[in-house]
Order: sequence, then structure tokens, then C-alpha cells
Amino acid sequence: MSGATGIECDTPAGRETDLKMGFVGVRTAGSSIMKVFPRWAEVLGLPTRRLSGHDLPLDASDDDYRSLVTAIRDDPGHLGALVTTHKIRVFQAAGDLFAELDEFARLCGEISSISKEDGRLIGHAKDPVTAGLALEEFLPAGHFAATGAEVVCLGAGGAGTALTWYLAGRADRPSRIVCTDTSAERLGHLREVHVGGGLDPDLFRYVRVGSATDGDRLLADSVPGSLIVNATGLGKDRPGSPLTDEAALPEGGFVWELNYRGELDFLRQARAQRDARGLTVIDGWRYFIHGWTQVIAEVFHIPLDGPAVERLAAVAQELR
Repeated sequence: MSGATGIECDTPAGRETDLKMGFVGVRTAGSSIMKVFPRWAEVLGLPTRRLSGHDLPLDASDDDYRSLVTAIRDDPGHLGALVTTHKIRVFQAAGDLFAELDEFARLCGEISSISKEDGRLIGHAKDPVTAGLALEEFLPAGHFAATGAEVVCLGAGGAGTALTWYLAGRADRPSRIVCTDTSAERLGHLREVHVGGGLDPDLFRYVRVGSATDGDRLLADSVPGSLIVNATGLGKDRPGSPLTDEAALPEGGFVWELNYRGELDFLRQARAQRDARGLTVIDGWRYFIHGWTQVIAEVFHIPLDGPAVERLAAVAQELR
């Protein structure tokens, strides 16, 4: 499997068990989960503390994805995996290898959670749930209805698809959701997901951008109080930001960087304007917490309610 590496986080006593959970990403070794997962496993009484990183490049081939998913499926000790950057490509290249896909996986065309049931491979798209849980922690109730604010979602990949899906289904939904990407293909896929899900087409605007300057121009039209989201992966998997340092973020806006590690240029830009423009700036830490706890619940077939998630969040914060 070209471009793939394995990075494992073992139990302190060694590999006394063949059981493991996987983590599919680009550079998994840098994630905090490599330190956090063994502690979470101890708290939850999971049957393993092993987390195996599966690294694939951004330009991985269909064969790479199919080989990885097949290896997970055919290894009885591999209980499942969380998928980050590669969610859409796993669905596109290897979706047929799954015995079952949940509704969001089929509609959104992505797989973020791989689990097993009686040896059958199950795919879930947990990001709409994850995005909703994280968003509701910082966005005031009734915010969009009270302000007429919009959303500018920079990036039309898996995270952008899930977040815009969730926002469109809220009772208090934005006045408009602007979706941007450098790829016409990804924007086309996003539009198909929205249309296929029966979402209001008048709610969305799809804009292909060629540079960070194009992103700046879009923000110039943003309503005060709008939500601006970096869902591009820039600042984590690739260097840079979807905006320039000259971008003017909306007065009183909410600025959400979905990443929590990396160079995080977008987060730096937002923090530089926070006081002057009255911004609420959020990084991706809670998104990370909710994303992992949702998938762990699926992989290990255990319930994780709000208090349990907060206990795990406290453990993770100690190691951050």
C-alpha cells in the first residue's frame, strides 16, 4: 500500500493483546489522541489501549484506500477506525467494501467511522453529529434569527459537508450559507449532497475560489455576527490559510477553526482581530473531543452520554 505507514500507541505493559483501534489520517503521529487514547481506554475499561495510525497522502490512490479498508476488515483484531482527512475518498474508493452504511454516510458521501458487527464492516458519517455538538457549545440560542447572520464555510470537503448539512437543518438556521472551495468537483459534490437531502437550494451559495484573496472578498459582504469556518485543512494538513492577513472578519462574528494542531494561520489571523472586531474565536479542540468520543462509542459498542464525554474531556485537557 503506497504512502501508508503504521504508528502504534501501545499499553504500558506491551502488546499482550492483538486488539486495536485505527486512526486514518495524513500525519497521525502528531495528534494528541496518541497520548489521550490510552488514558481514555483505562477510564472506560476498553479491551485495548492500542491505537494504530494509518497515514495516507492527500493524493492517495483508490488502491491505497481499498487495501487499507480490506486490511481493517480482514484483521479480526482490528476493531475499527476513525477517519479524518480522507472521509470522502474512503467512501468513493472503498464504499462497496462495507456491509452497511448509515444514512449520513450515503447522503453525504463520506465515512468517518469504521466499526464491525459480527465481522461485518459498518461505515458511519459522524461529522454532522460532531459538528452539531461542538457548535451548540459556543453559538447562542436563537443567534441567526436574532441577527440575520450568515455562514461562510471555507472548504467543501467532508467537514464542510457535514457542518452545512447540520446548519441547514437547524430550527434557527442562517440567512445564507456560502460554501467555498478551490475545487469545482468538490463544490459540485456538495451541491449534490444538499439537493439529494432535500435541503432548500435557495439557502446556499457555492463559490469557487482561486486564492486567499478571493476569500477576503467574500468576507467583505458578510453580515455582522456571521459564522466564519475554516474547513479547508489549511494550517494542519497543508500550510497556509484560506484568507490573507488583510481579511476583515465580520463585526461581532464567530470564527471557528476546525483544527486544533498545526501552524493554524487562520486561527492566528482571527485572534489578531478578536478585540478590535468583537469576535468569538474557537479552535477545534472540542470538535476533536466530540469526534473521537462519537467514533469510540461506535467501535467499542458502548454508550457515552454527556457526563461521560465531559470526564473524558477533562482527562484529555490534562494531556493537551
